[in-house]
Amino acid sequence: MRIGIIGAGNMARALGGQWARAGHEVVFGARDAARAEEAAALAGHGARAVQDPARAAEFGAAALLAVPAGVVEEVAAAAGVAAGRVLVDCTNPLAMGALGVPEPTTAGGPSMAERIAAAAPGARVVKAFNVCHESVWRLTPPVFDGRPLAVPLCGDDPAAVSLVAGLATDLGATPVPAGPLPRARLLEAATAFAIGLWFTGHDPQAVFPPPHHAGGPA
Repeated sequence: MRIGIIGAGNMARALGGQWARAGHEVVFGARDAARAEEAAALAGHGARAVQDPARAAEFGAAALLAVPAGVVEEVAAAAGVAAGRVLVDCTNPLAMGALGVPEPTTAGGPSMAERIAAAAPGARVVKAFNVCHESVWRLTPPVFDGRPLAVPLCGDDPAAVSLVAGLATDLGATPVPAGPLPRARLLEAATAFAIGLWFTGHDPQAVFPPPHHAGGPA
């Protein structure tokens, strides 16, 4: 598959590099052309840089939007993502809260994914890959205690969600369809909550019982 990576930071490099190694045709496009060239060189496996984010957005079947949350709507609008193209949002709209832990800047809605959809009308936006630090996406594969990492996916278009699920599988992760795009609000808030627990030395996984106990005694 042809994949355009919009951005050249750590998330762009981690995910783009893994997809290049998995055999996808990957290009990087960023406002800083030198950083895009560097990202492509580090990815290897035929990855290359293109002139700017707009070229990356128009390159293939899917584009990953991996830029800082503060500029993501501006970049999405300027990239001119074509109608029907799958646009993957991996951003985390976070700011340090009064209690010293991250809080979502989109808590009152709409989610960042919905804002991206408004900035790029016609694009089929899927929220994915935002829960984990970029270092996790460099693992081959991301498996912990024998269990592959699960990747929640929020999107309105079933075909787009299926395509992104395939990209998650290519990383060695397990895709988990998590509902339509408005549920990205919950995913962004849950990610902020989990990051707050990690910051304070707690394990978010320990908060939740296994599925067979989730509804009460087995």
